[in-house]
Amino acid sequence: MQINSHLRPAVFLDRDGTLIKHVHHLCSPEQVALEQGASEALCLLQEAGFVCVVVTNQSVVGRGMLSVEGLKAIHDKMEQLLSTQGARVDSIYFSTHVPHTSDLREVEYFDRKPGPGMLLRAAQDLGLSLVKSWMIGDSISDVLAGANAGCKGSCLLKTGLYSLECQDCSQISFLASDILDAAQIILRQDSISI
Repeated sequence: MQINSHLRPAVFLDRDGTLIKHVHHLCSPEQVALEQGASEALCLLQEAGFVCVVVTNQSVVGRGMLSVEGLKAIHDKMEQLLSTQGARVDSIYFSTHVPHTSDLREVEYFDRKPGPGMLLRAAQDLGLSLVKSWMIGDSISDVLAGANAGCKGSCLLKTGLYSLECQDCSQISFLASDILDAAQIILRQDSISI
């Protein structure tokens, strides 16, 4: 993608374990609960000029455990909870591909993280500059999706599987305790680089 001054910076956000509490194979809106600091983080990032885009692997749809309509109901509930705290996301992208490997580093499908497809599609759709953008997530697949898409950097949250993964992965820009910590790190880094 060509670097263009009118393209906006974004923060790409994983959903489960980042914005909302992780529930294995989440299939019900009643199970949706925000992660602590999620609303505040989104507000800080958007006030600083970042577009906030959710990019989430949702194999529950591909496995036949949840319909696309059911997934929309879950996202509606997440957005409703954010709205009650004065926050919002700008867009949501999801992949329904079912992985055939447990290796979170392997790109099996272009659109499934760690593949860059969702980020590249969002950049095209929304006029985003990937080189000015960041990825936040709780899995190495999130970090690698950001790197594979050409993002400026990626924050790995300690809320997820990070302790089970290789922490010396060169694509991890920063470790953060939670989404609010990650947002504050990104804002500090961007103010330093201006």
